[in-house]
Amino acid sequence: MGLFDEIKKKLSNEFIDIIEWLDTTNETIVHRFERYQNEIKNNAQLIVREGQVAVFINEGQLADVFKPGTHTLSTQNLPILSTLKGWKYGFDSPFKAEVYFVSTRLFTDEKWGTKNAIILNDERFGLTEIRAFGTYSFKISDAGKFIINVVGTDGNFTNYEINEHLKSLIVTRFTDTVGEAKLPIELYAANTSELSEACQEVMQPEFGRVGIELEKFYIENVSMPEELKKEIFEYSRLDKLDMAKLTQFKTAKAIEEAAKNEGGTAGAGMGMGMGFVLAQQMGGLMQPQMGQGQPAQTQAFPPPMPVQIMYHYASNGTQMGPVNLNKLKELFANRTINKDSLIWKQGMTNWMALQEIEELKVFLGGNTPPPLPQ
Repeated sequence: MGLFDEIKKKLSNEFIDIIEWLDTTNETIVHRFERYQNEIKNNAQLIVREGQVAVFINEGQLADVFKPGTHTLSTQNLPILSTLKGWKYGFDSPFKAEVYFVSTRLFTDEKWGTKNAIILNDERFGLTEIRAFGTYSFKISDAGKFIINVVGTDGNFTNYEINEHLKSLIVTRFTDTVGEAKLPIELYAANTSELSEACQEVMQPEFGRVGIELEKFYIENVSMPEELKKEIFEYSRLDKLDMAKLTQFKTAKAIEEAAKNEGGTAGAGMGMGMGFVLAQQMGGLMQPQMGQGQPAQTQAFPPPMPVQIMYHYASNGTQMGPVNLNKLKELFANRTINKDSLIWKQGMTNWMALQEIEELKVFLGGNTPPPLPQ
């Protein structure tokens, strides 16, 4: 054996490559281990830490994947690469392969939001706009699939790069989901938890196709134009308020304001108006005492108070109730009942679906009147 053979043997035995990656940024998802001409010595040591996997790529083809641990690179633990290279009896000289380290930790608190307003068709308000934003978390579940489909030949693939792709996917699927939900516009903000779960279920297959697992998806807020919000608030108040009491309250407030300005025209006008009202009331009281031959005018009395209708409803095969109309509306809003739930009230011969009862169709949004013209 010559001198150069001895030197070669000495070097090959003493200098064994160590292949490893230390992530100091917490933002890198994929890092390509750089080697001169991608050459790796036989029996090199591959160190894969917790939260990582190592992927070997040979001429653009996915070869072997290594989980956390220390691995000696030889034909015994590189079966796929050995097959691709055609090594039948092992190898002693350096070999070429690209090594990618993939972070498998959970990436949390990633932000998403709609850049442009989403247009929805509401049955009561017509075409409306909403915006939404929130957070999500993900991790790489299939490193090989992720490198082949997303990373390609990028030597340092960061969290920022994948987020731009994921946010576009999220907004697209979120738009499809809220469009198919067909909820009343005011219920989107009140049901963010249920909507978040529905969106995550729809998005998960899309993420899985590129080797990503969507761990959590949250909708933090759904907003609408201020003008529409004011209209919804007004309709909500009208459903709850006693209009007769509201009129009395506003009249009393107007009298109070006019009394503060007794010397002005408003005070004089209000005084005259109150005088007319009092005169009419006094005239009505004294009318029966005037003239025996004249027929007495019939005094106006308020109509009898309306009888409150009570409803029974079926939930999970059990008869529930009775409840009034407002409580029934709350049960519909929080999805305890729906348009197909069976309802019964006094006077009905059989149970009927909610959507078939005339006075309950307002729950579905079809009978609510449009806004008053300006």
